[in-house]
Amino acid sequence: MLYEGVLRKMRTEIGNPIQYFLVFENDFINMNQGLDKELQIDFIKYQCLNCGEDKPIYRQGFCKSCFFETPRAGDWIMKPELSTAHLGKEDRDLEFEKKMQLQPHIVYLANSSNIKVGVTRKAQIPTRWIDQGAHEAIEIVEVPNRYLAGITEVALKEHVSDKTSWQKMLKNDLEDVDLVEWRNRLKSSIPDEAIDYYLNDKEETHLEFPVLRYPDKVKSLNLDKTPSYKGVLKGIKGQYLIFEDNTVFNVRGSEGYYVGINFS
Repeated sequence: MLYEGVLRKMRTEIGNPIQYFLVFENDFINMNQGLDKELQIDFIKYQCLNCGEDKPIYRQGFCKSCFFETPRAGDWIMKPELSTAHLGKEDRDLEFEKKMQLQPHIVYLANSSNIKVGVTRKAQIPTRWIDQGAHEAIEIVEVPNRYLAGITEVALKEHVSDKTSWQKMLKNDLEDVDLVEWRNRLKSSIPDEAIDYYLNDKEETHLEFPVLRYPDKVKSLNLDKTPSYKGVLKGIKGQYLIFEDNTVFNVRGSEGYYVGINFS
């Protein structure tokens, strides 16, 4: 069956395994049902997630001009410590920034390829962990705004990475760690402004991904270089589709690409 639409990150539902859905304007696909089937992806055009125009995607699903204008791509998104809505200071659109920044945020530890520290809105737990391909995760602090989460993450980055090796994550090259022990060890590094929000009663969350076979090595599918691709779907982890020939496709990294999807 043929589906068409603009790519956005897959939606997920917690389960054993996690359920993945590719959602288009007028349709959706339960991607788990495509496992072990041949899937064809055809790049048709660009469709910026902000202006909707057929312009090359620059970053995060936006064309270049929209990326530098839309409040959905402000620097505070990638660097929470730059958040200023709690001071009433605007970056690009204060009302939007207040809505996004002035809500509970979680600083967490996740293990997808190695232990890492990260920040997300409380409403995005466990979605954020799923999107990163983490097989285990735990909360460290829950703070009332993004700025406090950001400065906590910056402090903890002195002791633990904030990056994931996506290649190791996709090959399931895992090393199990005791996240409770790590959380307790990092407590003394939490800034004074955030220490009252420390969480000492959370257990590890464990996540199971729908993967039939992990790749031995990974080769990334780029729709600009390979506008048409066909392969047997063997797994889904993080926001990646994993194929039998070791090709992997980052759905989130291809947001704003309008594609045709066909299962056979």
